[in-house]
Amino acid sequence: MTLNNYTDNGLFQLVAQGDEAAFTLLYERYWDKLFAVAANQLGDLAVAEELVQDVLLDLWQRRATIQLTGELQAYLAVAMKYRVINVQVRRKKFREYQQAAGQPAADNNTEQWLGFEELREQLAALVNRLPERSRLAYQLSREQGLSQKEIARTMNISEKAVEHNLARAIKSLREGLRHFFKIMLSL
Repeated sequence: MTLNNYTDNGLFQLVAQGDEAAFTLLYERYWDKLFAVAANQLGDLAVAEELVQDVLLDLWQRRATIQLTGELQAYLAVAMKYRVINVQVRRKKFREYQQAAGQPAADNNTEQWLGFEELREQLAALVNRLPERSRLAYQLSREQGLSQKEIARTMNISEKAVEHNLARAIKSLREGLRHFFKIMLSL
């Protein structure tokens, strides 16, 4: 049985035993989802990326002691939620401190927000250009959070076909975003 056929909780059981390949697969399954949540809440791509790395690193470091009582997806969502809240609280305290000290609050958030909006628009345009099945599989996975098994049922195709369509979509999106970043960096 290949690792791709394991459920998230099944993979986590392997991770708890130190299986790096299972962790890599979980990392690939959840990185985009966690990043989207953090980036949407914070509007800061660098901080969002850092939070994702923190959550996944914590999962690896505490793998032997974490006792899942539900789905791994729920555990990761809650872990990300609390990290986002912590960042928001620190930002609020910093703004309050600046105001109390009579300093104007730094406003590079607008620039970051505009950059994020432009990136989100580019990603949406790239998703819309995907072949229909790849686009649908990607949207069901990344935007609605369905598992590959649920996507296969919804689309009435095999899980292998879902895996193929998702891989093709992600490869295409990475190439498109890589090109987008090259253009943005050259400006």
